[in-house]
Amino acid sequence: MKVSRICLGCMSYGQPGKGMSWELDEEASRPYIQRALEQGINFFDTADVYSKGSSEEILGRALKDFAASRDEVVIATKVNQPMGPGPNERGLSRKHIMSSIDASLKRLGTDYVDLYQIHRWDYETPIGETLEALHAVVRSGKARYIGASAMYAWQFAKALSTAELHGWTHFVSMQPHYNLIYREDEREMLPLCKDQNIAVIPFSPLARGWLTRKLSKEQNETLRFQTDALAKSRYTQEDNVTTVERVSVLAEARGLPMAQVALAWVLSKPVVTAPIIGATKPHHLDDAIAALSVQLTPEEIQRLEEPYRPHPIIGHS
Repeated sequence: MKVSRICLGCMSYGQPGKGMSWELDEEASRPYIQRALEQGINFFDTADVYSKGSSEEILGRALKDFAASRDEVVIATKVNQPMGPGPNERGLSRKHIMSSIDASLKRLGTDYVDLYQIHRWDYETPIGETLEALHAVVRSGKARYIGASAMYAWQFAKALSTAELHGWTHFVSMQPHYNLIYREDEREMLPLCKDQNIAVIPFSPLARGWLTRKLSKEQNETLRFQTDALAKSRYTQEDNVTTVERVSVLAEARGLPMAQVALAWVLSKPVVTAPIIGATKPHHLDDAIAALSVQLTPEEIQRLEEPYRPHPIIGHS
């Protein structure tokens, strides 16, 4: 399956009151999806939990209106996170997966998704049960491929080997948290993906916007960042500050927005298939597309990477 070099993430699109305070409503969201299609982006990532399903609804209606055909686009969604208060309204059990895929298809207004991803590892459900259920989803025609997101490399290796042992559908993609100031998956996950020919589609390639602005409280604390305690815990360490400063210096020297430099760094990694970018302002899409033409020298890459120090592993639960 061929995807564009940039994936438009749809976590930012939803129904007010259902999700985050920084989400755009449907009327404000649709132009970004239309613009992405016009610029050659065919890959769209969402999840059932985003705005409690309304992100899927908005994406589905927009693609129906703006895409030339269903086959023209690649739709990715996810399962695992709580969709209600009940004990079976979350996780990766057969019961929840079978219910969730049908609910996602209804919201998206399509009879199949191209990529069905497990949003996180489920510590309560045996991986064999999850994989057999995902295999049934693919065999039924409700999903074309399966993917995973944000877990330890040993967990993904276990899932890959279990699927191979039983002849079940093989994962084709991993969606890790990866950017210039959070690079822990370079140790094990990315080498594993390279070895197993797994597509890598990183989320937060611009670190919630932290890599797109010069350092000042007013400029860096976007509405999303102000309400995102996890982002603050991830991105405000001292070595991160040095990295952001180096992105700023290089961007000025090259006459480019910082976002293009930071995204060009992600795109420079051969293991990366398509970073997932969010867009809530017109220049967000423009910067992402322009970054495809930015070539960083080995010396520039070394300069950007030099300040990095090990981080605690976060975001896998």
